[in-house]
Amino acid sequence: MAANSGFPNKGLLAGKTIFITGASRGIGKAIALKAAKDGANIIIAAKTTTPHPKLPGTIYTAAKEVEEAGGKCLPCAVDIRNEVEIQKAMKEAADKFGGIDILVNNASAISLTGTAVTEPKRYDLMMGVNARGTYMCSKFALPYLQKSSNPHILNISPPLNMNPRWFKDHVAYTMAKYGMSMCVLGMSEEFKPLSIAVNALWPRTAIYTAAMEMLGGGSEVANQCRKPEIMSDAAYVMLTKKSSEYTGNFAIDDEVLRNTGVTDLDQYAWVPGSTLLPDFFLDGEDPHQIRQQMEEKGAKPAFGGGSKTAASGPAQTFSAIEGLLSEDLVSSMNGVFQFNLTGPQEGVWFIDLKTGSGKLGQGEAPGGASCTMTLDSEDFVKMFKGELKAVSAFMSGKLKIQGDMALAMKLEKLMNKMDRSKL
Repeated sequence: MAANSGFPNKGLLAGKTIFITGASRGIGKAIALKAAKDGANIIIAAKTTTPHPKLPGTIYTAAKEVEEAGGKCLPCAVDIRNEVEIQKAMKEAADKFGGIDILVNNASAISLTGTAVTEPKRYDLMMGVNARGTYMCSKFALPYLQKSSNPHILNISPPLNMNPRWFKDHVAYTMAKYGMSMCVLGMSEEFKPLSIAVNALWPRTAIYTAAMEMLGGGSEVANQCRKPEIMSDAAYVMLTKKSSEYTGNFAIDDEVLRNTGVTDLDQYAWVPGSTLLPDFFLDGEDPHQIRQQMEEKGAKPAFGGGSKTAASGPAQTFSAIEGLLSEDLVSSMNGVFQFNLTGPQEGVWFIDLKTGSGKLGQGEAPGGASCTMTLDSEDFVKMFKGELKAVSAFMSGKLKIQGDMALAMKLEKLMNKMDRSKL
């Protein structure tokens, strides 16, 4: 974990007290461990007190790791939708460590769903955790931060970007996430007279965490991700700056590190030199631009979108795919796909793009599959028609991938060649 990072600690956070929401795992825990190496005091403020059946880590296991890394820790069971729990945890932190110097608003809820299928309770969860939770944590931390010699608030949220493409597929999530970023925009100016820095940090690429592994259906997804340490190293740089001089910034992790002289970003990749999945909200990460840039460099393209057409079933989709089979396609793909479809048109299909001129059919792939994709039958049709972006489906858990992730990324070739008017 943090010990493997190539970016050194300098002891600048020694004795500082840092309140981190959602820090029982993932990026929040990585930031906690980074600061702990300096001897910082860490408050792990998260909901997980008992082990999750699929996601490892609780506030207590995270606290143990913090103390083993050299810090002091106070684990607090906090649902940041509850202002009473926030205030109680902050008072306990201040009583134990003498104050609070830094707040990291890391806790977040995600559902990459369109308006028609976003349930009210899911909308409320995202708004309650992302926007309201961040606002309330900042509000209640303010009296403590005012007493610090170098106070910071850091939100793990993206730059504000009004490009409609970041709204159209998951407007509720974007609204909720941008709520965190609007806190940065407004509070950085509001708190400037108090010399309290308020900044945002966002990753350039997908970050591999236990949650990402669960969404992807296996650890293979790590091959297209960076490690959480790129975020914790960037956060360290930001949180050790002079608060009166560094505020109102919407920073990107690799840019922060490059500006400090870090040139080897491959140290943060699970597989050095691999093609990385872009994260959301950065116009420079537009799928069409990424695809063009990667192809110019000889890399395999990532998933993309397409035009919208009327609904149809998996059988019709596979029929259209069958018309594309050829020796040239087999030569370019060189793999066997299996699709485990659930929902109204449940079934198992395979596409052999490894032998001869290719073939497809129902049932498990003869001889085994190189790549297995599991998703709802309706989402399968939408994905091939361009109505559902595969990256969004993958990151939201609608699409699970096991096996050769690089081969999964090649599926773009097949999608782009399809005549979607036949679907």
